[in-house]
Amino acid sequence: MDLTPHLPALQVVAPLLAAPLVVLLKPRGLAWAGASAVAGLAFCIALAMARAVSAGAVLRYDMGGWSAPYGIELAVGPFSALLLLIITGAGLVAIIAARTSVNRQIDAARQPLFYSAWLLALAGLAGIAVAADAFNIFVFMEISSLASYVLIAGGPDRRALPAVFKYLIMGTLGATFYLIGVGMIYMMTGTLNLADMEARIGEVAHTNPVLVAAGFITIGLALKAAVFPLHVWLPNAYTHAPHMVTVFLAACGTKVAVYVLIRFDFFVFQANLPGHELQSTFFLLPLAVLGILVASAVAMFEGHLKRRLATSSVAQIGYIILGASFATEAGLLASGTHLFNHALAKGGLFLAVACLACHYRDLRIDQLAGAARSMPFTSAAFVVCGLSLIGVPGTAGFISKWLLISAALEQGDFAWVLVAIVLVSSLMAVVYIWRVVETLYFRPAVAQPSSPGEAPLSLLLVTWLVALANIGFGLAPQFPLTLSSAAAQLLLGHTL
Repeated sequence: MDLTPHLPALQVVAPLLAAPLVVLLKPRGLAWAGASAVAGLAFCIALAMARAVSAGAVLRYDMGGWSAPYGIELAVGPFSALLLLIITGAGLVAIIAARTSVNRQIDAARQPLFYSAWLLALAGLAGIAVAADAFNIFVFMEISSLASYVLIAGGPDRRALPAVFKYLIMGTLGATFYLIGVGMIYMMTGTLNLADMEARIGEVAHTNPVLVAAGFITIGLALKAAVFPLHVWLPNAYTHAPHMVTVFLAACGTKVAVYVLIRFDFFVFQANLPGHELQSTFFLLPLAVLGILVASAVAMFEGHLKRRLATSSVAQIGYIILGASFATEAGLLASGTHLFNHALAKGGLFLAVACLACHYRDLRIDQLAGAARSMPFTSAAFVVCGLSLIGVPGTAGFISKWLLISAALEQGDFAWVLVAIVLVSSLMAVVYIWRVVETLYFRPAVAQPSSPGEAPLSLLLVTWLVALANIGFGLAPQFPLTLSSAAAQLLLGHTL
């Protein structure tokens, strides 16, 4: 029996149904094992779909046998397949590495609930990627957001509570703005299915409700994606969350909102609203540039390691938005590739942070002086992933930054200004990564680790797996490039 046509539904149904079952797994370690198995299944499903759509095809599934636009449709194309690989890959890697960290940070009685929330977040994020109608994107957005609030607040750090409250307020505002925009479009077109919406919205493209809806949806999704200057919730949420939750969300959380923003912008609005392409560029490009430069500058002076890396994520989101704002195939190729490569680099960096946290409870950078002497493998993994974040040749980060520079060179009179911004921000990344490396390797120790030695082997192996993936996809980037290229062509052709 060929299960390929059913994979879009299984991608969401498997973790969604498993989440309440994991709560029943009370014996110690059993909830982690069950959640890990489901996360592994979700990754295998995403990989199978990515292979099926790598040639540019689209997998479609009608829930309950009701065809769109009357029924709920799920669709997986190259862009969503790339995102699903990021979501499920990050979820699998983080949950495999989570056992030691979660055992230390969360008491055994609450662990089944924690892993259940993890699977709900995984199902919600995957659901956003496969949903083919605007309302179900909102439904899955709320599932993933509510589960993420639980995950961030689930650790022992009480500072996570005000961070989650700010995240909840900003997330609710973003979701409300998005829903208002979708409601306005539904009022004018009578449909929620994205493909049907594209076909009908051209008839009312000149009306004010549609133009206002475009603004509401863009701002709402920008809040969710932490696009500068709507990013204020992100640094604290990532800093005070349990370490493995930070690994998971930093790799894929905001990228899902970026995906929806790009999909709406190109698939619905640019295809039908006269002049929207230019308006989108004038709106997104300055925000992307400011995010890249301001966030990189702030990261250079952050004294806490997790907060420094969290702040740098705002700059990396800026790179993705910058490529999309060009509205060219080269720019979208760079954006899609950087979605994938940044997940590798930042996921690896936060895994290295989790390793350091096994012996250094205070993750202020000056307290990590000399840590490379007692934790050489952890420090080396941090260096490899840091080089990828900077964009050093031979790493995955270099590929996407090279593509971004190539796309910027096509932008006419402002080409060299944009190239200079990318290069200057990369030099700023050198500064904020090098200061950590210098502290780990070249400064005398000011605090002794709680117990000398490396992180647990299971955590260290996963960290090095991701670090080596940064090198592997830097030397052989064909797979993400193929998906990103096909996604760029479909978005510009408005056929997804």
